[in-house]
Amino acid sequence: MPRGFHLVTGEIIRQLPKLPKTGIINIFTKHTSCGLSINENCDPDVRGDMETIFNRLVPENHPDYLHTMEGADDMPAHAKCTLSGVSVTIPITDSHLNLGTWQGIYFCEYRNYGGARKLVITIIGE
Repeated sequence: MPRGFHLVTGEIIRQLPKLPKTGIINIFTKHTSCGLSINENCDPDVRGDMETIFNRLVPENHPDYLHTMEGADDMPAHAKCTLSGVSVTIPITDSHLNLGTWQGIYFCEYRNYGGARKLVITIIGE
């Protein structure tokens, strides 16, 4: 997946088994240079703006970075991962993800060429 904030709600939902009537789902990424977030699911400008904001907060090629062996985007990707986090937890109600009307799940790729990424999804419920 290319660098940026990607709305992946539909893709995740399509791959889920039948959900319990009530419970929680945790989605976790097994990487240190990408993240997960819940945010605006309607206007794609939000995703572009999030990229702009994160790049301003954590710029590439900062002279104080020590971890530079893996490229200019690597250390900033680790810091952005810490800011966004690597998991989201969503309640399950009536066998559906109980997201708000304007909420969607973002996969946040912070590397220019992040490679294959894996998610672990845990469902707990009755």
